[in-house]
Amino acid sequence: MARKKVTVVGAGNVGATTAHRLADKELCDVVLVDIVEGMPQGKALDLAQSGPVEGYDCKLVGTNGYRETANSDVVVITSGIARKPGMSRDDLLNTNAGIVGSVTEEIVKQSPNCIIIVVSNPLDAMTQVAFKKSGFPKNRVVGMAGVLDSARMRTFLAEALNVSVENVTAFVLGGHGDTMVPLPRYSTCAGIPVTELLPKEVVDQIVTRTANGGAEIVSLLKTGSAYYAPSAAAVEMVETILKDKKKILPCAAYLEGEYGINGLYVGVPVKLGATGIEEIIQINLTTEERAALQKSAGAVQELVDMLGV
Repeated sequence: MARKKVTVVGAGNVGATTAHRLADKELCDVVLVDIVEGMPQGKALDLAQSGPVEGYDCKLVGTNGYRETANSDVVVITSGIARKPGMSRDDLLNTNAGIVGSVTEEIVKQSPNCIIIVVSNPLDAMTQVAFKKSGFPKNRVVGMAGVLDSARMRTFLAEALNVSVENVTAFVLGGHGDTMVPLPRYSTCAGIPVTELLPKEVVDQIVTRTANGGAEIVSLLKTGSAYYAPSAAAVEMVETILKDKKKILPCAAYLEGEYGINGLYVGVPVKLGATGIEEIIQINLTTEERAALQKSAGAVQELVDMLGV
């Protein structure tokens, strides 16, 4: 049986670490694409040379073009610029929309049947750009945000409870930004809601820390942003799709009336399988949670309106 093929666009920290994790799990052959000459080629060669030590036989190819990406099963888009000092959010938005849009056009030409996972920021708006540019059905364009946000929340909860992270589930909805909506009621430790195990003020602190998770890392690193956890989250999504696991994960999905939101990519629980998003799971929200989700969707809508997508 031929190995699956995954293209990762953008060979920076997130992209290269995604390629690394995909190879380590021996999930697929990997094509690493970047505009910087020699960089994706060098990183792919370096990763290929760890194969004999790590014990994987995946083929790793680096390229500055898209021909080598032909017939990919999944494409992970990580390209775009990081926000630099003095740059407004709008500058970042417009620049990255241009990059994600042109990458999507190239991808679609070479792999018309692939599933696209968008990791570029601002996440929800960039996923909407990829969806519109690709012309793909909504199930085949999905954004990676909730898996990362809930991984952060699970880390903090496990630390507070002094238990294994494997015992903890967390649910985070909404846009990938400071308006995200962590849901402690649906977050559990060995099936027990965390609201029954931790005092409210501790839960509230964790909710706030989760929403600021990316910013906390940026302020510590001084240059650049998180990439270990984002790449791990992207790879979990790829694995779920390639193995048709039908895992329920929080992802940015195109909503058409679900949760009272229409025509917009927002983070919700979805069932991910071989065809991409196989189902959007609708859970009951309190009036307060629903209002927070609407506010979060409003923040995404503003960005989408600015771009006219």
